[in-house]
Amino acid sequence: MTNFIEKMVGDFGEKRRWKEYKARVKALPTPYRTAVEGVERYLMHKGAITRGSTLVKMLEDLADLFEQAAADATPIHTIVGDDPVEFADAFLANYSEDEWIAKERTRLTDTIAKAESEEGRS
Repeated sequence: MTNFIEKMVGDFGEKRRWKEYKARVKALPTPYRTAVEGVERYLMHKGAITRGSTLVKMLEDLADLFEQAAADATPIHTIVGDDPVEFADAFLANYSEDEWIAKERTRLTDTIAKAESEEGRS
């Protein structure tokens, strides 16, 4: 019965993890929470992660990083460096295998290989 319901509304485990992530971010000191929310927003727009489990894992890792930084009183600039966009892009690169564009790159490569095969070149 649970499998049927999950097919209809999605994975309960990922939704639970998402809510836990949001609670963790909410509990951060304000400057760290603001930074995480900014990075999260960027990652959600730029990343286009297609697998929910990867998206949640990425955000949990982000929360881990900023929770540890807050516990150690590490300045936000030390975490993100001079260029927060570069930081976010580098962070996102760790999860790029599940980005929408990665699937399109594979699809393009396969399509060109098929076209070359049809052309008799391979």
